[in-house]
Amino acid sequence: MPSTDSLLAFSLASVVLIAIPGPSVLFVIGRSLSLGRRGGLWSVVGNELGALLPAAAVALGVGSVVAQSIALFTIVKLLGAAYLGYLGIQAIRHRRAGLEILAGSPARRASSRTMLRQGFIVGATNPKTIVFFVAALPQFVDFHAGAVPLQMLVLGLVFTAIALVFDSAWALLAGSARAWFARSPRRLSAIRATGGGMMVGLAGSLALAENKA
Repeated sequence: MPSTDSLLAFSLASVVLIAIPGPSVLFVIGRSLSLGRRGGLWSVVGNELGALLPAAAVALGVGSVVAQSIALFTIVKLLGAAYLGYLGIQAIRHRRAGLEILAGSPARRASSRTMLRQGFIVGATNPKTIVFFVAALPQFVDFHAGAVPLQMLVLGLVFTAIALVFDSAWALLAGSARAWFARSPRRLSAIRATGGGMMVGLAGSLALAENKA
C-alpha cells in the first residue's frame, strides 16, 4: 500500500488535474446535454470504470509500452477518437429522437447498459489517461516497500474515485441545464446537436494529440 503521505499528495494532484475541464469533462457534458442527467451519470460510471483498465495496464507495465510506442499510442488514440466521433455523430443524427415525450407520447430511451458500455469504451481508450498514469503513478510509489503493482492499482482507484465525484457534478449541472431546454422540442433538439458537436470536436482534438510521455 502507498504511504499516507503519498496518498494525500497524489489525491491533491488528482483533484487539481480533474478540476480543470479536460476530455472527460467535455465527454460527460456532451452526453448529459444529449441524454440528460441519467445518461450523463451512467456515462460517468462507465468512463471511470474504463479508466481502470489503463491504470491496471500501467501497473502491469503494459501502459508504459503503449505510451512509449508511437505506433501503439496512435492506434489506441485513433480508436478512441473514432468511437467518440461516432457517438457525437449519432447524437446529432438522432437529435429529434424521443421528442414525442414532450407531447405525452412514450419513447424508447437508451438502456443503462448501453450508456455504461459506451462510457467504458471511451474511458478505456483515452490515450491521455494512459499518458497521465505512466507519468504520474511512479512518482508516488515507494519502490523500497515492494508490491509496486498493487500500489499503482490503489493510486489508480483513488484517481477514478475522485474523478467519479467531479465528473458526476458536471453531469448533474449539464443535465439540469438540459432540463430547461427540454421544455421546448426545438431547444432540446438544438442542445442535443450541441452535445454531439462537442463530442465530435473532442474526437478531433484527441486524434491530433501527441504522445508527450
